[in-house]
Amino acid sequence: MIEGIDVSDWLPSVEWDGAVFGFARATEGDRGVDSAYAGHRDAMDAAGVLAGAYHVARPGGDPIAQAAHFLGHADAGLLAVDLRVSDGLAPAEVAAFARRWCDEVRRLAGVRPIVRTMRHFAAEGNCAGLADLPLWIAAPDRPRGQPSVPPPWTSWTLHQYASSPVNRDTFAGSLEELSTLATRE
Repeated sequence: MIEGIDVSDWLPSVEWDGAVFGFARATEGDRGVDSAYAGHRDAMDAAGVLAGAYHVARPGGDPIAQAAHFLGHADAGLLAVDLRVSDGLAPAEVAAFARRWCDEVRRLAGVRPIVRTMRHFAAEGNCAGLADLPLWIAAPDRPRGQPSVPPPWTSWTLHQYASSPVNRDTFAGSLEELSTLATRE
């Protein structure tokens, strides 16, 4: 397993020592842009960290517009969607939004996006139809590399195992294996 960090403008400056990979929030919803994204991305590049970007999904909006918004701000590399809010929609509607967003990112960027979510959110059915995509499970209450895997997945790819003072993540494989998730299909 290899170690990483994920960040947003909540923590504008981070020490990347010990991290092999990292994710920075790029966008949220239809218009939100993380003010620290560019700085985080530059810091990851300077530290030699495999860099990724994530989008905080707002299922009450348009998934196609949100995918385009995200790709208009995110740099190449690992791409992920943070799917942890329903915006008051039923699980089937959230899952339909997520499938459309992921399909659009896959079509436009040529890579399979990683889905970041929580056990209870996925178990409610909000992630139905996403089992073919890599799971990034946010479970800081579980020991490193030992998250509970919610349906529809049968295994995890990334595990956020700590949230203080910075979000810490682990990947269930090597740097070379993680790099393949940033490679065009």
